[in-house]
Amino acid sequence: MPVVPGGIYQQTPTCWDKIKMGFTIGFCVGLSSGALFGGFSALKCGLRGTRLIHSVGKIMLQGGGTFGTFMAIGTGIRC
Repeated sequence: MPVVPGGIYQQTPTCWDKIKMGFTIGFCVGLSSGALFGGFSALKCGLRGTRLIHSVGKIMLQGGGTFGTFMAIGTGIRC
């Protein structure tokens, strides 16, 4: 199969693509930090079992959404 030259079919990402990527990266960072901090704080409060899982999941989603939103806004400003 012939090799296609690199510069012909490549497109630069649009501003919307950059904003989506910023949100995705921010969401992943927020999820991981929410898992760490939320897990430790829930264990410190004495939560166990299902209550621990629900609490940590809620904190992870809140952290991911918040940080993802701010990363998307920051990426949009840079466009």
